Amino acid sequence: MIRQLLVSSRPVSWVNTAYPFAAAYLLTTREIDPTLVVGTLFFLVPYNLAMYGINDVFDYASDLRNPRKGGAHGAVLDPRLHRATLWAAALACAPFIVFLVIVGSPVSWVVLALSLFFVVAYSAPPLRLKERPVADSVTSSIHFVSPAVYGLVLAGAELTLPLAAILLAFFLWGVASHAFGAVQDVAADRAAGIASIATAFGPARTVRLALIAYALAGVAMLATSWPGPLAALLALPYLATVWPYRTVTDATADRATRGWDRFLWLNQGTGFAVTLLLIWWWARALTS
Repeated sequence: MIRQLLVSSRPVSWVNTAYPFAAAYLLTTREIDPTLVVGTLFFLVPYNLAMYGINDVFDYASDLRNPRKGGAHGAVLDPRLHRATLWAAALACAPFIVFLVIVGSPVSWVVLALSLFFVVAYSAPPLRLKERPVADSVTSSIHFVSPAVYGLVLAGAELTLPLAAILLAFFLWGVASHAFGAVQDVAADRAAGIASIATAFGPARTVRLALIAYALAGVAMLATSWPGPLAALLALPYLATVWPYRTVTDATADRATRGWDRFLWLNQGTGFAVTLLLIWWWARALTS
C-alpha cells in the first residue's frame, strides 16, 4: 500500500508545488522560519498525495485503459486501496493545515481553503471539474499557482504589477501544460466516457491552444522586473517540445506521450534556470 501511495503522489512532480510556495514565502520574508519549513513540507508531499491520490481513485475506470499509467504518470490503484488512499491523504494533510491556520491570517485561510477545494473538486464528484473542458485546464493550473499565491499572502507580500505578471505567466504555463498532457489521454478518456479539453476541442486544436498559452506566458514575463524578462526565453523549450504534435489526430494522439516525457524532464531544467534568476533578483534587491 505504501508503494502505491508513493506512486500515486507523483514524486517527480512534488517540486512543482513545494517550490512555488517556498520561493514566494522566502523571497517575501527573506528568512527561514518554521512556517516556511512546514509549508514547504506540506506542499511537497501531503498536498500532492491529496491532489493525485484523489485523482487516481476517481479516475480508476480510465486509468485501466491507459497504458502509460502505473509509474511516473500515476498509479492504477487497486479498488481495495481507494478508501485507504483517501484517508491517507486527509490524515497526512490535517496536521499541516492546523499549523498553517494557526500561523496565518483570515485572508491566508481563504486562499488555502480555495486551494484545497480545487484539489478535491478537480477529481471528486459532484463537481469533478476535470470532466468540464477548459475548466479542467484552469483548475489544474490553480493547483500549482495557488501554493505561490498562498505563500505570498501568508508572508504579507504587496501585489505589484511585476508580481501579477509573474503569477499570470505561471498560470498560463499551467493551463498549457495540462492541455498538452490531456492530449495523450484522448483515447482512454473517450473509452471511459470522460470529457476533457482534448476530447472537446480535439487533440490538434488542443496542442495549438497549448502553444498559444506557452507563448503568452513568455510575453507576460516581459512585464516583470529585471532579470525577470529573461525568463521569457524559458517558454521557447516548451514551444519546441509541443510544436511537433500540432497535427496529431485521435488515432495518433498517444504519440504526445513522448513529448510529455520530455516535458517532465524539461521542468527540472526550467526550475534550475528560474532559481538562478531568483537568486540574481534577490542579490540586486539586497544591493539596491
